Amino acid sequence: MVKVYQTYLDGSRIYTCTTCHSHLALHEDIISRAFHGRHGPAYLFDNVVNVSLGAKEERMLMTGMHSVADIYCNVCNTTIGWKYVYAFEESQKYKEGKFIVEKSKIAKENDWDDAASMQI
Repeated sequence: MVKVYQTYLDGSRIYTCTTCHSHLALHEDIISRAFHGRHGPAYLFDNVVNVSLGAKEERMLMTGMHSVADIYCNVCNTTIGWKYVYAFEESQKYKEGKFIVEKSKIAKENDWDDAASMQI
């Protein structure tokens, strides 16, 4: 059996895997909420942790052809989205190295409330 080491994020607004509650990303790392994944709404993140990459493949997405690799939770192996490896169109190059995470695959740790967390 292989021991899985996890990264634990430090912050008040952390997204976790809905299956195993492993830390995945900080709220501050969201670039955009206006994306769609395979199963509905998704977020574009600058950085995610506790994930592994699948094989790179070319996919025709809504914004054109991209080379992507699925990302899986390191703890439970749930597919949570994909990483943009290469964008063929110049206007889509900003996505390279970024991550799409399906909204249905993440949860807010401790069920934080945006309005409450903004108050000091």
